[in-house]
Amino acid sequence: MNIGISQLNYHIGHFTWNTSRILKEIERAEQEGLDLLLFSELAVCGYPPLDFLDYSHFINRCRESIDTIARHCTSLTVIVGAPARNPDPKGKNLFNSAWVLSEGKVQQVVHKTLLPTYDVFDEYRWFESNREFRCIEVKGVRIALTVCEDLWNMDDDPLYTFWPMKELIREQPALMINIAASPFNYSHAEDRKAILLKNVREYKIPLIYVNQVGAQTDVLFDGGSLVYSAEGSLLSELSYFREDFMACRFDPEKRAFSDFRKGESATLPEGRSARIHDALVMGIRDYFGKMGFTKAILGMSGGIDSAVVLALAAKALGAEQVHALMMPSAFSSEHSVSDSVKMVEKIGCSHGLLPIAPMYDAFLEALKDDFAGLPFNVAEENIQARVRGVSLMALSNKLGYILLNTSNKSELAVGYGTLYGDMCGGLSVIGDCYKTEVYALAEYINREEEIIPANILTKAPSAELRPGQKDSDSLPPYEVLDAVLLRYIEQQMGPDKIIQQGFDEALVYRVLKMVNTNEWKRHQFAPILRVSPKAFGRGRRMPLVAKYLG
Repeated sequence: MNIGISQLNYHIGHFTWNTSRILKEIERAEQEGLDLLLFSELAVCGYPPLDFLDYSHFINRCRESIDTIARHCTSLTVIVGAPARNPDPKGKNLFNSAWVLSEGKVQQVVHKTLLPTYDVFDEYRWFESNREFRCIEVKGVRIALTVCEDLWNMDDDPLYTFWPMKELIREQPALMINIAASPFNYSHAEDRKAILLKNVREYKIPLIYVNQVGAQTDVLFDGGSLVYSAEGSLLSELSYFREDFMACRFDPEKRAFSDFRKGESATLPEGRSARIHDALVMGIRDYFGKMGFTKAILGMSGGIDSAVVLALAAKALGAEQVHALMMPSAFSSEHSVSDSVKMVEKIGCSHGLLPIAPMYDAFLEALKDDFAGLPFNVAEENIQARVRGVSLMALSNKLGYILLNTSNKSELAVGYGTLYGDMCGGLSVIGDCYKTEVYALAEYINREEEIIPANILTKAPSAELRPGQKDSDSLPPYEVLDAVLLRYIEQQMGPDKIIQQGFDEALVYRVLKMVNTNEWKRHQFAPILRVSPKAFGRGRRMPLVAKYLG
């Protein structure tokens, strides 16, 4: 049996686009003489569709697409993901399903059993869990088909009575196929491989795993579809962060694969910074492409954060589509502008210079009676930040740019930013990267040539909103701060465990208090491209007014 994997980048709710891409792949598979072609989870509508699933019209469009695809499946079998209605009125309205199409019609529908409800996932909100288990057959080959469930840890979750493969293996299938939508984070590829390998070793049959690729706003999918032998050898690995196609031959008697046919060889990018870089470039490109945007603008401060975002945006969109605006204040150092100019000239993007002193002074003049006799404080600092935000948004509105936010995760965590000022933007590019990771990204960007000037890499971080200001005036060194934040946010440690690891008690409680009391700012923030196991946004749901410190 000849089998193909189509690893595609879908657009949520764009049924015409998704269906046309799937049909094009079917035509290709027919030309190559394939018997079975595989697509990923919820491919027809895109993943995750969220509350679009509550609209009957949306589900009707999904079914119309399935019927259209089925009519083209005359010489081969196609497995593709789409929601399916649940006929039982006692359950949820829908299943998350794999549709088996051949001979011009729907042959079988396999429903997902294990519905994730962690981090960005909330599938039990819309879907009913499967309770019926039966293998499918393609050309007489019995196949255990599951939907994303091989990515679960084999330690049984007490929430579920049934585990699909434990039920399906009783029918003695010759092959496991898992269609999935498994999001990226910088360590997930290894975890994914380990869990898939554990399944292969558990059931002693080969496995094909199909993932999607591309960005769906904040959630990024890295692709990396896989084929394992029954002995646990990784036989084929599709590309990461781009679409790919692979075909091979499967011998059901020997339960073995051969004759692998694909394009470029695929390898997982080496190191965290390389993966984050490629994921963020994909995230920017897809956000703009799927929203119909072309041009980006950002505030260029001469600091590391805006420099990294500029480099990523130019890589994703092309330098000619990116505009950098320099907005020095009375407190800005001379090299803030000169370093910025050096970088934009290296990259080749357009840039502008807009000193904010006249606008800032106009605000102070208008407020002089209210501010009379009061010392300079955060109010004046925030006016400067908000003048910059207004200026960037004005150019965005007038010239059709989308504003890229340049705040990093360390700043967002402790509230080191001005709402409606430097927290403005349509998309947060590095909001899931701690400051130390931003420096590592800069080093990666400069790995072959100096894109980001050395002076930007070595200068002390500063918001430059008052004379001689440095981040270290009010924050611990970023190496220490990020270590505490990582333990609290990603690793979900309480203050007691963090302190036990050698961190100063007063520092830990101070940092955790800053994280918790600034949730209200993050609640109003732009969508953040997710690259870590726990990003701010819909995957981390915290109350705004809580007093809990750990």
